[in-house]
Amino acid sequence: SGNYYNQGEIRKKELEQSCFLLGIPASDVTVIDHRDLPDNPAVEWDTQLLAAFVLKHVEANNINLVVTFDGGGVSGHANHISLYAAVRYSVLHSSLNAALEWCRVLVLESVNLFRKYISILDILFSCLLTRDALFVLTEEETEQARRAMRCHRSQLLWFRHLYVLFSRYMMINSLRLL
Repeated sequence: SGNYYNQGEIRKKELEQSCFLLGIPASDVTVIDHRDLPDNPAVEWDTQLLAAFVLKHVEANNINLVVTFDGGGVSGHANHISLYAAVRYSVLHSSLNAALEWCRVLVLESVNLFRKYISILDILFSCLLTRDALFVLTEEETEQARRAMRCHRSQLLWFRHLYVLFSRYMMINSLRLL
């Protein structure tokens, strides 16, 4: 629930507000609040437990595309890496999980610190390095993403303001099929 700083309820509301700005209704937002899956950048989550939650959500909502982090978690955040591990585990065991037999999985490429903060200039690297999918937002879409990020006021520490201004992830995302 995003309760690392005891702000779980605030962060749930911020998530719903952010999703609303992106055109995602609150009814499509699921927050998992489980004691074995704490919001903590240093805690690795249980792969099988998290995989069970992901599979249940995929099945219940007939999802045919999952987008997640790669093994670097974009920022090295243990929770992000755990999510990748759980989805990867689910895909590798898809013979046991019928829901993922027809579901595609894209993973967001983690890039080095230099590329991460050169903003739109990363387009050169991103186009040269072959990936399965490359998304480049328009100026309007980038501003919409920035507005959505600003909804997360409880998380907007000084370095996240820099992220919103300079990160290539605010406008360029390269993904690969898992």
